[in-house]
Amino acid sequence: MEAAQIISGQISWPALPRWQNRIHNATNDRSPDDAFCRQFSFSRAFSGFGALTWRVIAGFILPMRFSAVQFAFISYALAVFAVNGAEEPKILEEVKPLPVLLSKDFEFRKTKLFSLSETPLHQRERNAPSTKSKPGKLSSTSPSSKSSTVQDASITFERQYRLFGAVTLLDSRQRFGDYFDFFWRAKRPADITVRLEYRQEKLHEHVQAQEISYSNIRGTHKTEFKVIGDDYLDDGRVISWRCLLIENGRIVAENRSYMWE
Repeated sequence: MEAAQIISGQISWPALPRWQNRIHNATNDRSPDDAFCRQFSFSRAFSGFGALTWRVIAGFILPMRFSAVQFAFISYALAVFAVNGAEEPKILEEVKPLPVLLSKDFEFRKTKLFSLSETPLHQRERNAPSTKSKPGKLSSTSPSSKSSTVQDASITFERQYRLFGAVTLLDSRQRFGDYFDFFWRAKRPADITVRLEYRQEKLHEHVQAQEISYSNIRGTHKTEFKVIGDDYLDDGRVISWRCLLIENGRIVAENRSYMWE
């Protein structure tokens, strides 16, 4: 009973020496091979550190509980991210025109475009012809050095992010291409299809399309498309595009590049 009380942490700090003496006397009357002796033989060696006190037990259990909760939360977040990130766009074999019925319930919030090529930005600028102005004449079109540095840093980071995990040159070539991130919002629940229609440099007026469908969705969302790898290397970069929000076979919101006709 006394040992169970000590292990369960029911003995206060001032009473610890008295219980340690009782345990020590009890172990002297028993055989060294007794389970009771083996269990409490370390009590004297660590008596100065309070090895059997509730403070040590509580200090060990509480961090373990917090770590378990933290691990469960991280696992849940990764599972949700894996489910959301598993959506891949479907390539359409034929792009059919759709009727337009724009609605204020749906809108595009922001568009992010990035082109990843074999030549980094700083090398393209180094190989580009010099556009320095004459001495004493200020250039009104060239950006300031501070803003240019910030833009270069952000573009370099985006390039490293897109190439993360590419070990060989072949892996990197499969990442080269055009990336499209569209941020859009639905003010009411609806079944929405996000479609990207685009033309590539070597295919001229031929229109291709990719789309992703969402069921009963509402709020602000992000949809990603990409034209990379062999599609990009064989057919060239994307020269014009438009992105559509489609509900019940009708276009309810549209965002397009200035070269789209």
